[in-house]
Amino acid sequence: MPTNFSIIIPAHNEEDSLEEMISSLERTLSDYNFEIVIVNDHSLDKTVSITQKLMKKYSNIRLFHNIGKRGFASTLITGFQEAQGEFLIPVMADGCDDPDTIKEMYEKMKEGYDLICASRYSKGGRRIGGSRLKGFFSKFVGKSIHFLTRIPTADIANAFKLYRRSALQKIKVKEGSSFATSMEVALKLYYQGCKIAEVPTNWKGRKRGKSKFKILKIAPIYLKWYLWAFYKCITTDNHKTSF
Repeated sequence: MPTNFSIIIPAHNEEDSLEEMISSLERTLSDYNFEIVIVNDHSLDKTVSITQKLMKKYSNIRLFHNIGKRGFASTLITGFQEAQGEFLIPVMADGCDDPDTIKEMYEKMKEGYDLICASRYSKGGRRIGGSRLKGFFSKFVGKSIHFLTRIPTADIANAFKLYRRSALQKIKVKEGSSFATSMEVALKLYYQGCKIAEVPTNWKGRKRGKSKFKILKIAPIYLKWYLWAFYKCITTDNHKTSF
């Protein structure tokens, strides 16, 4: 039976939360045929040994290592390259993403979309806990980008997105260490003319471990793609271009 979708989990020092997250995914998505691609991002804790233990319990888990620069972007690219499913979805190892939303994203994707964005800021979505500053930042970016470009999501900064593999193959993703990669990819797909939709999701702040999102370090990179999107909006006809 072909794999319905591939869940890609970037994992840097996630020994405190990885097992609980995997168990939640396996339990919630038991009716689907999917794989879990865990990409170890230069972890110094027990992330790898915990993954190996989980692989003995669940046959749909595969482990890979990010051999490039440490960071979300290169780890995500590794996952995209190694995943076998037609549809690819990054899920954070810290448990902030709601596994139930994956069902809605997958069913929506089957309507012919190229990208489904899980949104904390659309009707029915919620952001629970976490830093208020980060919450304000992500909401402002999402709402204003939607207003400026009319991209059909109010939460472009959220990494929780379901991609069609064939759509990803149309663009080039820049390697780096930033969580802004999720924003970059969504914008490039939009201006490539890909069909995009969103579904609401409930996001919960991390309970264990330490967040890797450093707002002061990452904000300038988000600003770069924010300005790029605005430039494309005023210079591109029909929201289509090539990369």
